Amino acid sequence: MSESIYLWVGFNLFVLGMLALDLGVFHRKHRVIQFREALAWSGFWIALALVFNVVLYLWRGPEVGLQFLTGYLIEKSLSIDNIFVMLMIFTYFRVPALYQHKVLFWGILGALVMRAIFIVTGVALIEKFHWMIYVFGAVLIITGVKMALEKDKELHPEQNPVLCWFRRCMPVTKDYVGGRFFVMQDGRRWATPLMVVLLLIETTDLIFAVDSIPAILAISRDAFIVYTSNVFAILGLRSLYFALAGMMHRFHYLHYGLATILVFVGVKMLLSEVFKVPIVVALGVVLGVLALSIGVSLLTSSPTSATTDAGVPTEQDKVA
Repeated sequence: MSESIYLWVGFNLFVLGMLALDLGVFHRKHRVIQFREALAWSGFWIALALVFNVVLYLWRGPEVGLQFLTGYLIEKSLSIDNIFVMLMIFTYFRVPALYQHKVLFWGILGALVMRAIFIVTGVALIEKFHWMIYVFGAVLIITGVKMALEKDKELHPEQNPVLCWFRRCMPVTKDYVGGRFFVMQDGRRWATPLMVVLLLIETTDLIFAVDSIPAILAISRDAFIVYTSNVFAILGLRSLYFALAGMMHRFHYLHYGLATILVFVGVKMLLSEVFKVPIVVALGVVLGVLALSIGVSLLTSSPTSATTDAGVPTEQDKVA
């Protein structure tokens, strides 16, 4: 028990240290993240996850190492769909490219807390009520089918209940005020549109967690493996956003691949007591489906140069 506690505390201290280094040293000042820098940071976070994967492989054996890698790939691939929604939010609210990194930083910090709660709850539910595994499996299959049939995503912030509640409780300024989330005006605290965007990103990630957590629970029920694979996928989400946002329009068939993966892991969950899919087979299916959907998307779309600011208006652009 003490070893497990030290492991969890040590890993979370490492994560907090990396986040502090990221925001406090490398991105202390507001600036636009360029494509090459984002690509380099994406490579760094992926390399860090793979190093951790090797450590797990040598420490706890091939089975656990493959579970982490499969879970990480699933979470990473699902995060691409999350990136598309983030791009829609930033475009809809005309968020200056200068402040996008700050919003994503705090959004991801909140996502880490929510994912931890979801993971602990999910593992506890399966351990206490075994039949929950069938509920999670059914949810994944339904979500996968809906994703495959979904043609175009639409953003309706006015229908978000959290946002509606927040606007009733807190006045919101018309324009952005630098990179601040709150300001004092006329002796009263006001939220800025940047805070509204942060809330919308947090609630969106909450919805994504409903799909992603059951998906990785189909691969492993080890809370530490599920949590660490989630964390590493989320830590690289910001840099991946800035690297891919300018070319998201090219991934026409990616959502079909993601839908297939969700249905596959859902079926894997439903059949877990009848037939256990080997982790090597699950890893091969995830890799194959991802490679096929991305490859077909790139081959059938016309290449355009990636934008350095994710195609979002500059600082001079304000909310109408």
